[in-house]
Amino acid sequence: MALLMDGKVGFVTGSAGGIGRGIAIELAKEGAAVVVSDLASAQDKGHETVQLIEKVGGRASFVAADVTKPDDVKSLVDATVKEHGRLDYAVNNAGIAIHKKLAEVSPEEFAQIIDVNLKGVFHGLKYEIPVMVDARGGAIVNVASVAGLTGVDLISPYTASKHGIVGLTKNAALEYGQAKVRVNAVAPNAIRTPLMDASPQAFVEELIAPQAMKRVGEPEEVGFAVASLLCDRAGFTTGVTLPVDGGYLTGA
Repeated sequence: MALLMDGKVGFVTGSAGGIGRGIAIELAKEGAAVVVSDLASAQDKGHETVQLIEKVGGRASFVAADVTKPDDVKSLVDATVKEHGRLDYAVNNAGIAIHKKLAEVSPEEFAQIIDVNLKGVFHGLKYEIPVMVDARGGAIVNVASVAGLTGVDLISPYTASKHGIVGLTKNAALEYGQAKVRVNAVAPNAIRTPLMDASPQAFVEELIAPQAMKRVGEPEEVGFAVASLLCDRAGFTTGVTLPVDGGYLTGA
């Protein structure tokens, strides 16, 4: 059977580590050429991701971009098209979080999380979609969270940003479906990442407790879900948010 992403080219934001790295590696395993993207300050880790992709026989390069800066995101899209001649797919993954009760979050902290998580996805869609419309097709996956589908204790700004991503995903799918641009999202829960590793143990246990599967998921498992949504075989699927959560939402 052919690989899910054989011959496709695109990029993954926030892929110097964590879920983004897992997505990038899995897309490469499924045959895609991957432009790894992250902050310039994370370029060493970004090049590690490139090397890991090359170790599994994939094709990759690194382009620095700050998703809070529209010009950076446009440059990332332009660089991908310049290198590969087209943009078949994009994964808007970059994100951050803090753990505090809502009233303890400063306006600056709230604004930063919205800037990275929600505006970062908006900037991606803004510049990815026109290129795909001109090419008469393409597929995008935004990385949301179970916190985009339900409330999660102690991460209210993150929850707000991820609910926003689910909304942007639906609207983009609605507005550009006739142009053959598909836009979907994934909603992970407890995934083994540096962000998860840095979280309080009690918080991790609270996340896992409602899951049908009592374990932390692996980044590559999110990556396979992303590849499944991006691939041509999912050509009639758009506007959905797919939980990759070990059954966290089964009782929600």
